[in-house]
Amino acid sequence: MSLNGSLYNCMKPILALLLLLPLTASAQESLSLSDAIATGLDNNYQIQIAETRVDIAENSNDWAIAGRYPSIDLTVTSQNNYRDLSNPAGPLTASTTLNTGVTPGIEASLILFDGYRVQITKEQLEEQANLSSGNLKVTVESAVQTIINSYYNALIQQEQLQVFTEVLELSRDRVAYQELRKEYGQSSTFDILQTQDAYLNDSTNYVQQQNTFEQAIRNLNLAMGVDDLSQSYILTDTLTYSAEDYALQDLQEQMLANNQQLQNEFINRELASINTRLQQTAYRPTVQLQTGATYNAGISFGEQTLSFGENSTTNQIPEVAAKTFQGFVNLSASYPIFDGGARDIQTQNAQKEELIAQINISDLKRQLNTQLANTLATYNTQKRLVEVTSQLVQNARRNLEIAEERFRGGLINSFDYRSIQVSYINATQQRLTAIFNLKQTETELIRLIGGLVR
Repeated sequence: MSLNGSLYNCMKPILALLLLLPLTASAQESLSLSDAIATGLDNNYQIQIAETRVDIAENSNDWAIAGRYPSIDLTVTSQNNYRDLSNPAGPLTASTTLNTGVTPGIEASLILFDGYRVQITKEQLEEQANLSSGNLKVTVESAVQTIINSYYNALIQQEQLQVFTEVLELSRDRVAYQELRKEYGQSSTFDILQTQDAYLNDSTNYVQQQNTFEQAIRNLNLAMGVDDLSQSYILTDTLTYSAEDYALQDLQEQMLANNQQLQNEFINRELASINTRLQQTAYRPTVQLQTGATYNAGISFGEQTLSFGENSTTNQIPEVAAKTFQGFVNLSASYPIFDGGARDIQTQNAQKEELIAQINISDLKRQLNTQLANTLATYNTQKRLVEVTSQLVQNARRNLEIAEERFRGGLINSFDYRSIQVSYINATQQRLTAIFNLKQTETELIRLIGGLVR
């Protein structure tokens, strides 16, 4: 057997191993795009954090936090005092007394009027809860967009791997065909070397693409929050080309009504307005009702010394218990007169924050309109690129089929055939890249108009 024949025989197991690589991967499971999104939303840590923040904001959105209800306190006070009297000039020359007691009580305080601060604070808590929900939607949008792009990238790399598999099989057939012609003296060593070089190059491309596809699957697992990054899938969605036609004016209307970033800025503007009203409550009086009751129980005991001339007697003071009950209802009012201008400064700053919030809305609208127009223009361009590259692939495939027939008929040499084969590979890569770019741009377009999360 010739050296070239031996080389081909040595390459046979390599080809078989290459073709079996996708089949020897870890256990696969079917995965659609909707399943990938559902899994990713369940596993995403940032979404879990945002959901917890929503729970916190909703828990805080309560009249008790706003200060509507009275505060009631149970109090207990212990009184203990010791009195030591020394008076040599009087008949009562010495006395020691110990008093001890305990005073339990209950006190309640209710704000009757505070310039509507309670009501305004409740509005603030409601808007903060709305803002937390809006931030959650932004986080979900980002996660969904990442999963969609990762899924379609995996599909693209899978399609490209199939193309390289097809080309590799063609190269294998060419090597076998040239070996057969060699046995009959119809092919030279040079021709065999050319086909073997093409086969080895295609093998290299296949191995590299296999690695690229596996990386895409790992990135998809990361986007879905799957801990086992080696988990492989059978991707059930297909790369169908069915791009929609969009009108810029319609998209702008939807964006202004539904874009979540813009909706969050509207909430921030409302929060700034509420904060201004909160600062203005400092100019109004405060009326407070306080009521409660106390009960005191105490005991006094000790001894005293009486002196009359040279006669002196010491007597024990009998224990005396005293009980006292006291209730009270008090009404207090206060009105701020002067604070050095602090209220004015705080109110002015709050009004400036309102202005900043409105400017942020105007700036964001300008950015979003520009981004929407650019994205739509890119989308329309990529639609045309997909159409052109799809036709290019059809022509390249037909050209490859004709070249295969002519090559076997001896009408073209291996160089021409390889050139056509490479053109087919490049055409498929251009088409797949165009489709992926189109999918990414369409996803961004839907995100801008608030269509990813409802």
